[in-house]
Amino acid sequence: MLLDVPVSATDVVVLGGGVIGAACAWRLARRGLRVILVDPAPGSGASGAAAGMLAPVSEVQPGEEPLLRLGCHAAQGYPDFVRELERVSGVVTGYRRCGTLAVALTADDRARLAENRRLQAGLGLTVEALTGRRCRDLEPMLDPGVSAGTLIPDDHQVDPRRLLEALRIAATAAGVVTVQGSGTPERVDEALAGVRLDSGTLVRAPRVVLATGAWSRSVVPAVRPVKGQILRLRMPAGEHVLRRTVRAVVHGRDVYLVPRENGELVVGATSEDVGLDQRVTAGAVHDLLRDAQALVPAVSELELTGTTARCRPGTPDNLPLIGPSVVPGLTLATGHHRNGVLLCAVTADAVAAALIDGEVPEGPVRACDPRRPGPARSADIVTTGRDTAAAATAGRR
Repeated sequence: MLLDVPVSATDVVVLGGGVIGAACAWRLARRGLRVILVDPAPGSGASGAAAGMLAPVSEVQPGEEPLLRLGCHAAQGYPDFVRELERVSGVVTGYRRCGTLAVALTADDRARLAENRRLQAGLGLTVEALTGRRCRDLEPMLDPGVSAGTLIPDDHQVDPRRLLEALRIAATAAGVVTVQGSGTPERVDEALAGVRLDSGTLVRAPRVVLATGAWSRSVVPAVRPVKGQILRLRMPAGEHVLRRTVRAVVHGRDVYLVPRENGELVVGATSEDVGLDQRVTAGAVHDLLRDAQALVPAVSELELTGTTARCRPGTPDNLPLIGPSVVPGLTLATGHHRNGVLLCAVTADAVAAALIDGEVPEGPVRACDPRRPGPARSADIVTTGRDTAAAATAGRR
């Protein structure tokens, strides 16, 4: 058990060991800070269950241009990030520049696909309209009923589990110390004292980075959990059912299929506002399999190797919260919703700049300021706290 650490011994505590927290810890340690990372089971949250799509173009929505700019900025820098991480860790992350194929089955699907394509093209994004025949030329296992598509060449993928492994190895090599446990930022009067673990231990540090995903809600009420359920299938050895990510709307539900080079096929994902519920449900498994088979009938013959449900951290305006909060010393790195894997590097760079250089760098990430006006503002932050007398007593024990 880690004992109380004097404030002089630790520069920053990072709460959360998913891709966001691990990337922040690595970047901070690389820049010379002494870092402790706290998580009860690093990598067991949404990061380890994610499909790993790097898809700012596919997922753009009307009115979300700041998120699009942030996502495109992150995607542009991803190859350099992966190259550095793989060199330091020795782990191949499964990064693939494979593009995405969005397809339609019905007339309504075609209309929605065309509307999305007009939005994407109007924002200056690279997209190509395809006939159903051309879609099947690219992906022969698609159902004959696929009637149209959009090729999105700039959306790619990475394997989040490998990415997490690489980040953990890189962070450890840089000197990050990992403590298994849960914790809450603690203030003494108005000053940040560090992190109070669930065991009662106080990890003392003048700065804390909150990167606990959906569980950030206990500290930042603006964050809401959004449940997602996914399936993992196994393609036959040497027989890839798909070569690139395929996504569509089937029966009014979004579905995607993400093939890995190792033969895994990820099918997802639901989006459920049901609180912190991580149960896999029979209905979700049924719907995901049915919709995937509607696009690629051969899915019915694949081995089902796993089902997972995790909660993503959403915000009212769908922008993450990245940067200093209204509590001095507390920096937020949460609220990434479906984009945590895509945004981990730019988030880590912004957090490191905020803590070391004193400000978040110019660019799209500034739109994610936790102190921005609007419903996502982090003014209502919950931390544990003690008065000065209690703190002094605790310090003498």
